[in-house]
Amino acid sequence: MNLKDLYINFFVSKGHKQIPSSPVVPENDPSVLFNTAGMQPLIPYLMGQSHPYGKRLCDYQKCIRTNDIDEVGDTYHHTFFEMLGNWSLGDYFKKEAITWSYEFITEHLHVPAEKLAVTVFAGNEFIPFDEESYNVWKSLGIKEERIAKLADNFWIAGDSGPCGGDSEMFYWRSDEKVPEIFDPNDERWVEFWNDVFMQYNKHEDGSVLELPHKNVDTGMGVERTVSILEGVNDNYESSIWKDVIELISNIASLPYKGNERSMRIIADHLRTAVFISADPAGIKPSNTDQGYILRRLIRRAIRHAKSLGIDIASDWDTQIAKLILSKYNKYYQELKDNENVVLEVLTNEKAKFNRTLEKGLKEFNKVTENVTNIDGTTAFHLFDTYGFPLELTVELAEERGLTVDTEGYKEKFKAHQELSRAGSQEKFKGGLAGNSEIETKYHTATHLLNAALKLVIGPDTHQRGSNITVERMRFDFNCDHKLTDEEKDKAENLVNGWINEGLEVQVQEMSKEEALNSGAECMFIEKYPDMVTVYTIGDNVSKELCGGPHVKNTSELGHFKIVKEEASSSGVRRIKAVLE
Repeated sequence: MNLKDLYINFFVSKGHKQIPSSPVVPENDPSVLFNTAGMQPLIPYLMGQSHPYGKRLCDYQKCIRTNDIDEVGDTYHHTFFEMLGNWSLGDYFKKEAITWSYEFITEHLHVPAEKLAVTVFAGNEFIPFDEESYNVWKSLGIKEERIAKLADNFWIAGDSGPCGGDSEMFYWRSDEKVPEIFDPNDERWVEFWNDVFMQYNKHEDGSVLELPHKNVDTGMGVERTVSILEGVNDNYESSIWKDVIELISNIASLPYKGNERSMRIIADHLRTAVFISADPAGIKPSNTDQGYILRRLIRRAIRHAKSLGIDIASDWDTQIAKLILSKYNKYYQELKDNENVVLEVLTNEKAKFNRTLEKGLKEFNKVTENVTNIDGTTAFHLFDTYGFPLELTVELAEERGLTVDTEGYKEKFKAHQELSRAGSQEKFKGGLAGNSEIETKYHTATHLLNAALKLVIGPDTHQRGSNITVERMRFDFNCDHKLTDEEKDKAENLVNGWINEGLEVQVQEMSKEEALNSGAECMFIEKYPDMVTVYTIGDNVSKELCGGPHVKNTSELGHFKIVKEEASSSGVRRIKAVLE
């Protein structure tokens, strides 16, 4: 049985309800471009809002992380991965969570207990040592020598908010004898599961108090766990990847050994591109946000296919995509529904990139006239603007007897990486600490804007995505034309009119069928459970399925102003607006 099925069946037997995997593009979440962890879509419920499915939940969640995109190519980094999770929302706590983790690992995955080790929170000046978790592990038979007390076993999203110690589980991935004493710095010990205990609330003044509503948030990475269970040290040699790598090898007529890095990058990047392209948000390759990531992944895969001697004009990419689609469409309906969209995205982007490469060759010829050395800035410009990897620049330079300042290029590239990571970290600051008063107002404003656009453009206009920060809101919607000044003014005036009316924002729980029959709108119907939360503004202004949070009355919002309207991707427009 598949690991995902085993996991869900086990936790359902413990009274958990399976919830649907959320889309990879988050709905009304200010923190990231993509869902980066299983807990991310559950933030409102971890903050105290009641979940329609109850207090015990489990799922497998599609996740995308791109801050380490340049690390992909080694044995274990991935941009897309699946996270198994189970949650207690103010129900059970440490004893049950740890005991069930151990039971699933040893009795259902048949991992030998002698190959396990764990960590617990050592405590700090504010919060004591997690003696409870330590004692639970001991009661299960884990020796003291295999329990490490670590000060950094502590989880908090941002600088304040819900927080607590966590307990990580490690597996001895080596043929050598398992050491009696657990050293978490020994890389042969591989972490594969983490139980986070949200026990405290840290205030902005630094004070820490126990939470009355304590949560458990656990996570287990599918890719890493499967590689452990199958006894391989290279994730790409596990059953998750083996057939994909074999297909790439056959297309290239080259063995995996000796060509590992390029084949891993192709496999990883095309899998992620498939999931982004199939997402209901309708992301298309572009030069901004999710579209930029999608474009970068596809183009990087193309470059590495080219380096393997694959005929780029052939259908190599769609062959691989079809295999990936067939592997996952049992679990994710959008892959079945949007297969043609995925294949079209890949085909179109490949054609565009081939044209870009031609432009890049012209640029290369231009910048290398009358020079003997290509400096680092020029080499990086060829990469950043035209997609020329350093290896291609070096290869072309050698043909012409030129040298390349590779160290200068690496310095520029490192600065680019640091800038990208800083941006990613800034986006991730949202997390549990991200639902501030102003962000709550922006959540409600998106509902009003959605309603206004339906009146201005037409009833078939729907939200395609949004992003909220403390400074502004961003709203994507389907539309086949640039909005006129008159249309923008009408939308803005409608929103401000509803704000000035002081309309009540009502919240109700009902069945999904009842909500849809009542005319409630939602962005991703498949992600919602059977029981849903519906927010209604006024008598008939807006009715949407949403996780919240929202203001109680529109009069709290202030003045709404559209500051920019632009294209997001083909057939999708974007509005940026502020509340003043």
